[in-house]
Amino acid sequence: MYIGLPQWQHTAWHRIGLHTLADYSRYFNCVEGNTTFYALPSADTVLRWRDMTGDGFRFCFKFPATISHQAALRDCEPLVSEFFHTLSPLETRLGQLWLQLPAAFGPQGLPALWRFLDALPAGFSYGVEVRHPAFFSKGAEERQLNQGLAQRGINRVMLDSRPVHHADPANAAVRDAQRKKPQLPVHALCTAGRPIVRFIGGDKLEDNLAWFTPWFSKLADWQTSHPPFLFIHTPDCSDAPQQAQKIWQRLQQQVPGVGPAPDWPEQAALF
Repeated sequence: MYIGLPQWQHTAWHRIGLHTLADYSRYFNCVEGNTTFYALPSADTVLRWRDMTGDGFRFCFKFPATISHQAALRDCEPLVSEFFHTLSPLETRLGQLWLQLPAAFGPQGLPALWRFLDALPAGFSYGVEVRHPAFFSKGAEERQLNQGLAQRGINRVMLDSRPVHHADPANAAVRDAQRKKPQLPVHALCTAGRPIVRFIGGDKLEDNLAWFTPWFSKLADWQTSHPPFLFIHTPDCSDAPQQAQKIWQRLQQQVPGVGPAPDWPEQAALF
């Protein structure tokens, strides 16, 4: 199983010794690559990322917004080629490349999605995250999506934002996350070989552990035949490593093969 966070740097993490990607990769074996959604990195930056990680580390980069949002998956072949060319030095460390579609992308866009996915280079693991309500209705539109992804061996990315939306909006970080994160049903299903779970936690560890409880058995079931990616978020990610450590410790009890949790000094005062 791969466990990571939505980013590899945060100034708040300096107190536990996490300053760089190299520091991060000593404890976590994957990361969400949200940076590519906004802009592609330079060639030198990609090489630095390669040099700061080992062969067992996995990047899960997001397709750029120029492809998913601005071009709406149409006539974007040069953008796709540029994306793959830019990341080519990291080819052996690409865990999954995932497409986050806007809420406006509904069932009428499925033909464009199938054309886009069918044209992607073979040999990579891909994921798709949808946000249109029709894809969560358990009706014909959702079945069409799930079947199309399964036929192509594409993972449906699972976003669990229940914890943050049930958190007490007592601080600015929680309120900001509640404004930005979509509030959608959670459909835990595996359409291909490498499911991705994005757990969007609130700021209280005990509440997050309660919301995470159903995922323990699901991840354990998947682990043997469909090794998953798990990404732990918190409202502003300032305490994401510490919360991930606690969730990881509980996960270890059900999935011993998950490996040891990070061993930096625990600081209960952070919670």
